[in-house]
Amino acid sequence: MFDGDEKKGLCSVCGERIASVHTEAMPGTEIYICESCLELAKHNFIWICMSCGRSYFRPKSTVLERLTDPELLRAYEACADMQLIQGIDMCIECDPECVVEHVAGAKKERIAGSC
Repeated sequence: MFDGDEKKGLCSVCGERIASVHTEAMPGTEIYICESCLELAKHNFIWICMSCGRSYFRPKSTVLERLTDPELLRAYEACADMQLIQGIDMCIECDPECVVEHVAGAKKERIAGSC
């Protein structure tokens, strides 16, 4: 993340405040994070959809309690003390059919792998 290079933009998480802390999430796509949302990231995991720009946040404790995939759980537990803001390719709002297909496919893989 960069700060102080005089670039400013609207916070990509809340969309309410001007922020100078930013990073290039993917080529040509910069995200800005205000101080308030950085503080929010101490106790919440935050995801920003790279397709539509919507942001989602959930309490870290809730996410860790609900994860059933052991590898994913291990990865998120390792990040529990970090201020983590992740970019996701798509979200349920911008491409609901694809997300449902992806989740259904992951469940089938998990079931097939347990036989």
